[in-house]
Amino acid sequence: MGMSDDDFALPPCPRCASEYTYESGPLLTCSMCGHEWAVEETPASAGEQTDEPEVRDAVGNVLTDGDSVVLVKSVKIAGGGGGTVKAGTKVPGIRLIADRGDGHDIDAKVPGLGRLKLKSSVVKRS
Repeated sequence: MGMSDDDFALPPCPRCASEYTYESGPLLTCSMCGHEWAVEETPASAGEQTDEPEVRDAVGNVLTDGDSVVLVKSVKIAGGGGGTVKAGTKVPGIRLIADRGDGHDIDAKVPGLGRLKLKSSVVKRS
């Protein structure tokens, strides 16, 4: 029993779907469009990858856009007259945003106060 060419078949290019691919060190390269990718980045796994990391609440639950959350501790509001959002306040319909280094990764409309940016570490999914 010999090995056929199918046993060594390389995956097609994920960019142009060409079957003319070859190994170039740790990468695969398409000879038609020049695209290079790692072997792990086959089209099946490439669809699962996201640029955004998953956001977790204070107890470790994964948050998604549209979730309702409850504050687990009181939060002081900086600027705009100040104030405090008390622990236990329910915030419906959150929107996840990119963390710009300050830890605020949730955009929410808090009832009675308006739009605020919150940290996922002070909320839990309800």
